[in-house]
Amino acid sequence: MSTPWPLASGPEGPHALRPLLDTVLTALDAGGRARGGPLPAGGPRAVTARVRAALPDALPDALPEHGDPDALRDLVHTLAEGSADPADPLCAAHLHCPPLAVAVAADLAASALNPSLDSWDQAPAASALETLVTRALAHEIHPPPAGPDALMTTGGTESNQLAVLLARETQGPGVRLLHGANAHHSLPRAAWLLGLPDPVTVPAPAGVLDPAALDEALTHLPGPHLVAATAGTTDAGLIDPLPEIAALCAAHGARLHIDAAYGGGLLFSARHRHRLTGLDAAHTVTLDLHKLGWQPVAAGLLAARDPADLQALHHRADYLNADDDTDAGLPDLLGRSLRTSRRPDVLKIAVTLATLGRDGLGRLVDQVCDRAAEFADLVARHPGFDLYDRPTISTVLFRPAHATDTAVAAVRRHLLTDGRAVLGRAHADGRLWLKTTLLNPQARPDALAALLKLVEGNTPG
Repeated sequence: MSTPWPLASGPEGPHALRPLLDTVLTALDAGGRARGGPLPAGGPRAVTARVRAALPDALPDALPEHGDPDALRDLVHTLAEGSADPADPLCAAHLHCPPLAVAVAADLAASALNPSLDSWDQAPAASALETLVTRALAHEIHPPPAGPDALMTTGGTESNQLAVLLARETQGPGVRLLHGANAHHSLPRAAWLLGLPDPVTVPAPAGVLDPAALDEALTHLPGPHLVAATAGTTDAGLIDPLPEIAALCAAHGARLHIDAAYGGGLLFSARHRHRLTGLDAAHTVTLDLHKLGWQPVAAGLLAARDPADLQALHHRADYLNADDDTDAGLPDLLGRSLRTSRRPDVLKIAVTLATLGRDGLGRLVDQVCDRAAEFADLVARHPGFDLYDRPTISTVLFRPAHATDTAVAAVRRHLLTDGRAVLGRAHADGRLWLKTTLLNPQARPDALAALLKLVEGNTPG
C-alpha cells in the first residue's frame, strides 16, 4: 500500500511542511538567480517555452498519469525564473508591491490552517480576527463618532463593484454613476455589470476630476446620483479634490464613493495623510493593501460609513447561517461578502499591523514617496528627459525629450523583452509617457539613476 501524501494541518502538519519549505526557499533562490534581473528575458514565447518544458510531457493535452516527487522544486524554480520581481528597483511599472516577509509568513499559516470564512464553525478565530481588524481599519477612514464597518475583498475591483452595488440597493436601480475621466475602469464596468444607467464621465483636464464640471452634471442630470472620486489614480497617482467633491455631493444629495485603492495607504503616514482630507465624507471607500501596504495579493477592503448599508448583502443558506444558530449566538458571516468560501486574508494584515505598527508602516510610505521625489529630481535635472509633474504619491511620469510616442512605446517594449527593466505607460496631455510606480522602500538613488540611464541608452534615435 502506498504512503499517503502528508497534510499541511493537523498535529503532523508542521513536521511535514518543514522539508517542503526548505525545497521551496531553495528553488525560489535558484530561480531568481537564473532570471538575473527584474523580468525574464525573451518575451512571452520564451517564457511560455520554459514553462512548457518544466511541465509533464502529457500537458496540455492530458493530465499526467503518474506523479513526480521533484515537481515542487522544478515548478517553483520555473515560476521564480519566469516572474517579474517587484523587489527589483528596475521593476516599477505597476501598483505591484514587494510583499513584506512577515506578511508572506503569515499567509503561509493561513494556507496551512485553511479556514473558510463563510461560517463560524469553519473559522472561529479567523472570523473574530477579521471583525476586529476590519473595524479598526474602518475607523482609520471614518474616525469617531462614526461607527463604520469594513469588508475584506480581493482588491480594488471587487471593492468598487460592491460600492456600486450598495449604492444601487440604497438609492434604487435608477442610480446614475458619475466618475472622472481618470477613474479606474472597474467603476463603469460595475455599472454595466449591475444593469445601471450608462455612467457619466466627468472631465479631468488636469488629471483630476473637475469640480465645476461635476457641479454642472449634478445640476442637470436627473438623480439619484453616485459620485466616484479617486485618491490615487492608476496612471499618475493623482488625488481628486476630495473636500470640494464631498461638498458638492452634500449640496446635491449625491452618494459619494472614493476609490483609495492606491492612495489609502497614506493614512498610515503622519507626513502624508493630510492629502486624504475629505476621505471621511464618503459613504464608501475602497482600500487595497497589496498596493501601498506591502501585502501579498489579495488584501482589499471596502469601508462603509453606515454599517446598515451592508445589510443589503444579507443572505440565508441554512447549512451556513440557520436562523436558530444565529439566534443562539453563532456569528453570521455570509453577509460579509458576495463570495462564499473565503480565505483569511486578514491574518497577514493583522500580523503586519501588529508587527510594524502605524509608525513602521508610515515609514515605508514616507520612504517610497521620498524615492519618487528623488527620481523626479533626477528626471528634472536631466536635459534629455521631460518630467510630467512632481509626484503626488509615488508615481512619476517621464519621457525622453523630443522622442515620438512610437519611440517611447518601443523603448519600453525593448527593455521589457530583454528583461532589463519593467516600466509602465500612460497617456497625459496628449502624449505617451513612461511610468514608474515606486513601491520598493529599499530602492536606492543609484538604482533610480541606472533606470534613467537604461532608458536613455535604449531610446531609438
